[in-house]
Amino acid sequence: MTKDVIALTPEMPDLPTLLAGLYAGGPDLGVNTTADGAVVQLCAPDGRPLVSVEAPILVQVPGEATRLLGHAVEEGPVWWTEARASTAVAEAARLAGSFAGRLATVLGGTVWPPEAATTDVIPLTTDISAIPAPAIAAPAVDVLTDTTAVVIQDRPLIAMTSWLSDALRTAAGSDRALQIVTPPTARLTLPTRTALRGLPNRWVVQDPEHGYYDGLSGAVLHWKNGTFTPVQDEQGATRVAEAFAPAPDTGDRQLILTLRTRHPADENLILGRALEMAFRHLTGAPPAGWSSAEPVNLPWSTRQLTDLARARAPRPTWLVAVGHLDRPAVATVRVLRTPAGVEEDITLALGYGSDETPPLNAIEELATVLDADGLVTLLTSLRAARRDLTVPPSLEAPPVPVAFTLGSDEAEAIGRARAGHPPLGLTPTRVGLEGKPALHYTMGDGTDPDSWSTFQGLIRHLFTAAGSTDMIRPFFNTETPVPKR
Repeated sequence: MTKDVIALTPEMPDLPTLLAGLYAGGPDLGVNTTADGAVVQLCAPDGRPLVSVEAPILVQVPGEATRLLGHAVEEGPVWWTEARASTAVAEAARLAGSFAGRLATVLGGTVWPPEAATTDVIPLTTDISAIPAPAIAAPAVDVLTDTTAVVIQDRPLIAMTSWLSDALRTAAGSDRALQIVTPPTARLTLPTRTALRGLPNRWVVQDPEHGYYDGLSGAVLHWKNGTFTPVQDEQGATRVAEAFAPAPDTGDRQLILTLRTRHPADENLILGRALEMAFRHLTGAPPAGWSSAEPVNLPWSTRQLTDLARARAPRPTWLVAVGHLDRPAVATVRVLRTPAGVEEDITLALGYGSDETPPLNAIEELATVLDADGLVTLLTSLRAARRDLTVPPSLEAPPVPVAFTLGSDEAEAIGRARAGHPPLGLTPTRVGLEGKPALHYTMGDGTDPDSWSTFQGLIRHLFTAAGSTDMIRPFFNTETPVPKR
């Protein structure tokens, strides 16, 4: 049985309803709070947490529960109350299911997964004294070592929930890796993939026939010295799991935009406008919603987004935005306060089926509009991957560059003579203001893998001579390397 159970209800669970749910284990179990009251825990008699319940979230974005759970709910806002069971105690998963089932029964909602729902009293029969006490307070973490925090997930789609976000921050704050262990049937959302990209963090797939392997690189893994590490042969090479095979090409495509904007840090600054422009040009509508984790629960608002980033400054702010139901679209935004001003690092992915054409002809016009809002760089690429934008634990083709745009201010800083005459026969199109244009470099239609060589040569030409080595790294680290077989 899954250890993550979610109650989806049309009404907010009030305190009496939450207490009724927490009595799923009978009167002998206790109740505790943590995270400044944001998490309520159902505890064993010795105080050990068995089930952790996060504060209910009002999801106001249509289709978000279906996107993350494949679980349709009635139209309108829904309260999402998530319970997470301890993996150390056998009864904990059933306790979580009874908690969620009681909420749904009282408030008229549903439970995910449906088979977990019950209203039974679940007696605690496990000898708790024989189980070591958890080494960390973060409810999402199942195993903690000196180097690694391990999270076990058995849901079909691994979203960057507030649980996982908290686990990632806790792990990073203690110089530990975050490693998520899932069955081979699981997939990642793009925000989760973004968060796990780059070592020491890993997506660990536990395959019953093939053992453990990295879900993003395919490297065969084993548990050694308190962490999952690659298995190496006698020559020191990393092997790739047989299960990490490329999926058949269904004709689905993903259009990916990676852009950076920079703005003066003044009181009139409104963030999120570049992302909204991109959504409007490519989907015909602004984002449907935004949040600091998944599920995305807030209706789109540049003002509220800006207020949150301003309240967190000078610390960075990480956000997620999603599109409307008719077009799969997910974006991540990282807002940074730098000596040059306020920067937004944005990745936007849009999904297209085999019978749909990605709007590549709209990119140049979009670049023109973005340049008026502080564009630094824009990379547009296309990849063969799932229309629903989820990430399976199998080999996927890397994105192929389609176009690159250099913002007008960046072109001025590099020097127009150099920026306007790159190697390899590239001739940029001047877009935007006549006297101070941005430069748009077209590299193909996303079908020629050699476009990567062209793009890398262009980036080195533009930024190495200018001394802007920090600008190069994001473009040369877009994919997790695949080890040799």
